[in-house]
Amino acid sequence: MHPSRPPSTPRPGGERATTDLIRWAAFSCALVPVVLLWYGTSLAGATATALGLAAVTAVCRLLLRQSERGAARLLAEEEDARGARTTEHAPQAHHRGRRQRTGTGSHRGGRHSGGNSPAG
Repeated sequence: MHPSRPPSTPRPGGERATTDLIRWAAFSCALVPVVLLWYGTSLAGATATALGLAAVTAVCRLLLRQSERGAARLLAEEEDARGARTTEHAPQAHHRGRRQRTGTGSHRGGRHSGGNSPAG
């Protein structure tokens, strides 16, 4: 990452790809009804299709933006943790996330159950 840019700002390449994706989706929302009308679909059917595609595109855009913000937040937290570790020179506990447990019980299931089986 470039040192002059704050860690919470998205990378230009990723932002451009997202913007291009949204532009193509909007273009498709306009193009599909035109093609449907060209092939003889009713105006009501083409309009309903356009509204449906626009709704799906809007929801996808919201989810994509939310995902980008979450990724930027996680990256900033990791960089903050790295910065704290280098300034304090003390090891810190690594946050493993929601379903990645540590300690007993973390290796559930599988074929190797340990010493409790009759085979040892």
